[in-house]
Amino acid sequence: MNASADSEQLLFEGMPARLYPAAPARLTTYLDCPRRYRMAYLERPAPPRGGPWAHISVGAAVHTALARWWELPQRGRTPAAGGDLLVAGWLTDGFRDGRQALEMRNRARGYLERYLATLDPKRPPVGIERTVSLTTEHVALWGRVDRIDDAAGGGVVVVDYKTGRSVLTVDDARSSLALAVYAAATARTLHRACTRVELHHLPSGRVLAWDHTEESLDDQLRRADALAAQLALLDTAYQVGMSRAVADEAFPARVGSRCGWCDFRSSCAPGQSVPGREPWAGLAS
Repeated sequence: MNASADSEQLLFEGMPARLYPAAPARLTTYLDCPRRYRMAYLERPAPPRGGPWAHISVGAAVHTALARWWELPQRGRTPAAGGDLLVAGWLTDGFRDGRQALEMRNRARGYLERYLATLDPKRPPVGIERTVSLTTEHVALWGRVDRIDDAAGGGVVVVDYKTGRSVLTVDDARSSLALAVYAAATARTLHRACTRVELHHLPSGRVLAWDHTEESLDDQLRRADALAAQLALLDTAYQVGMSRAVADEAFPARVGSRCGWCDFRSSCAPGQSVPGREPWAGLAS
């Protein structure tokens, strides 16, 4: 081998491994169901997805209204103005019919306006739908935070809006890998302390909060890093080539009640053993 080849070999040997790029949703999709992960991120062409879900339409419309509310002039930031924004951006995909869509729009307007009445229009957040990011040994993580608020002592708080029918608990905030990643990424992006995460469930008006420690955030980042390293190997092995039988073993289906909500249920034989849900079944009452 000549000197040039020797230098090139040393250069490649000394180069850092390429970071695995991922939003938290990619990691949590795998944790929920490796088969769904494969269908969503690896199979090309991707299997057909199911139809739209009404609760997704509601969530999107509410999130948009909450973001645009802060763009209004301060005097215009009234609860009623937020309701008007919701109506203007309402989506009708996934509902049983027009009557159900209208009923849900009125219900969502009610809980949105009640929520906005608890906010101080004179104190805008530090960030609204702000993209934050960080890197670890194996992964480049990023995500978009619904809202970032000031906190006592100069720090900030990550706020995540929820509009579904699920009954949330403080444990949901504590154990969430995504929220922990958002907090750590917010701290690194804004150069401000961020250990508190909050789930704001608008239909019930409940706020579920958890105060992480630096150690608990580090634990979650190590968890994300280890998972990313595993996925990098799995992704490469799949892309190099796997038989269907090997791929099914490498990416097993985790059959459970969530299969009824899966967008890829029609392409997953194990998942079809669970009854499918109606597109409007996830609406909050």
